Amino acid sequence: MVTNIILVGFMGTGKSTVGQALSERLGWKFVDTDRLVEEREKRSIAEIFARDGEGYFRDAETAAIREAAGGHKQIISTGGGAVLREENRRLLQECGFVVALKAPAETIIERLRKDTGRPLLKGDKEREVRRLMENRKTAYDFADVSIDTSVWNVRHAVERIIAASKIGI
Repeated sequence: MVTNIILVGFMGTGKSTVGQALSERLGWKFVDTDRLVEEREKRSIAEIFARDGEGYFRDAETAAIREAAGGHKQIISTGGGAVLREENRRLLQECGFVVALKAPAETIIERLRKDTGRPLLKGDKEREVRRLMENRKTAYDFADVSIDTSVWNVRHAVERIIAASKIGI
C-alpha cells in the first residue's frame, strides 16, 4: 500500500501546485521539503545559497527529506535538485510512490519568467533553465510514473497520480 506520494521534477513543473491539490483531494498532509529547510534554517533558500552555498543547502535538503520520509499519508514535494543525490533518491523511493512532473523548457521559462527567488536562475533565465534541464535530463527517470504538466491541468494531473498509485479511495 502506498504510504506517501512524492513529487519530483524540475523547478516550475508544478510540484507545489499539484501537491497541494493532491493533498486536498486525498486529505493527506502536504509537506514541501524546501519549506522545511527554510523553517529549520529560519531564512530563505536564496539567503542560504548566498551565505553558505549550494553544498550547505543540499545537506539541509537531505536532512529535510529524511525527516519527511518518516511520515505517512503525506504528499511530499521536493526541490528540483533534490534528486541529484543518490541518498535522496533512495530515501524517496523507500518512503512512497514517486511521481516526476515534467514540462518542456518553453513552458518552464514562461512559468518562471517573473520569479526572482530562484538562486540557480541568476542572469539569463532562459539559458540557465536550458542548461540545467540538459544537465538533469535523466535525473527524474527513477520515478514510478511521469506526468507532463504542460499537457494535463492540475485536476487531471491529480487524478492521473491517484490512478497510477492505485490508492484505494
